[in-house]
Amino acid sequence: MIETYAYARAALLGNPSDGYFGKTISSLVRNFRARVLVYPSARLEIKASKADMPVFESLDDLHATTRWRGYYGGIRIIQAAIVRFTDYCRTEKIKLPDRNFTIEYESTIPMRLGMGGSSAIIVAVLRGLCSYFEVDIPKPVLANLALEAETRELGVPAGLQDRVTQVYEGLVYMDFSKDLMERQGYGAYETLDSSLLKNVYLAYRTSLSEGTEVFHSDVRSRWQAGDPAVVKAMQTWAGYASEGREALLKGDSETLNHLINANFDLRARLYRLSDGNLQMIHRAREVGASSNFAGSGGAITGLYRDERMFQALVRVMEPLQVAVVKPLLTGGTKASAK
Repeated sequence: MIETYAYARAALLGNPSDGYFGKTISSLVRNFRARVLVYPSARLEIKASKADMPVFESLDDLHATTRWRGYYGGIRIIQAAIVRFTDYCRTEKIKLPDRNFTIEYESTIPMRLGMGGSSAIIVAVLRGLCSYFEVDIPKPVLANLALEAETRELGVPAGLQDRVTQVYEGLVYMDFSKDLMERQGYGAYETLDSSLLKNVYLAYRTSLSEGTEVFHSDVRSRWQAGDPAVVKAMQTWAGYASEGREALLKGDSETLNHLINANFDLRARLYRLSDGNLQMIHRAREVGASSNFAGSGGAITGLYRDERMFQALVRVMEPLQVAVVKPLLTGGTKASAK
């Protein structure tokens, strides 16, 4: 039995330029994970998890669960991941043995809050299939396959940031410059020392469930049309990531805090944001912490000065029903054969 994991992620800087030839810095959040089991079986089967079950305790339960998880479970993305894996093996002339299998999955990642929940399931599935069939896929290619499972197979607009962070693990600086992407099919990825990122927090709420495909749809069409404001914003976000990398390496927390705030402020000028998202950002800044979206809304991240400020964060977020955690950045990928 093969057991694999992939973890949530929080975007620190540059987001959302990853899908627009930009640059980003993102970190793994090991507090939340997707877990996948792959084992031999007579027929190929994808087992449903609780998120896929159309059984509820009441109308209120159905309503709350749908707002939390959305209208889709994990089966469709697992199926898409299997298709992309199979296509890759056929293209690379990798002969897969005739061995059926069953896949089971579960996830503790808060869904639809921009923390990489769906991509984590896909990455864990791809890792499981690679182990089960003894196929070695290079990391940048694996991240591409994880993205294509959603963009190509399911038609969901997305960028590489989540997948790269979850494949490489840790604190990752990513350069998706157009020349790199067109020349080699992927960007330049640098894993930074996670200890460089100090006093980082993650705050998230479950009442703002909103899919990435909804959040990004308008800006993508404007970018494709060459809207000067959108094109300039993507270049500016990429610059924030470059400056943030230098600040991390120098231990310059003041500059890093400034960039984190500027990253969100530019986003607020370009996107239509809900009051709930804005409340989280403002509450964090009221106590002195920097704040930026951790993804596409519903979760924020930033830096706090000391334990007193962290506890103040917890207190001001509690009335909003927002949880605040210290992200676990280090540790190894759990993958085993039982």
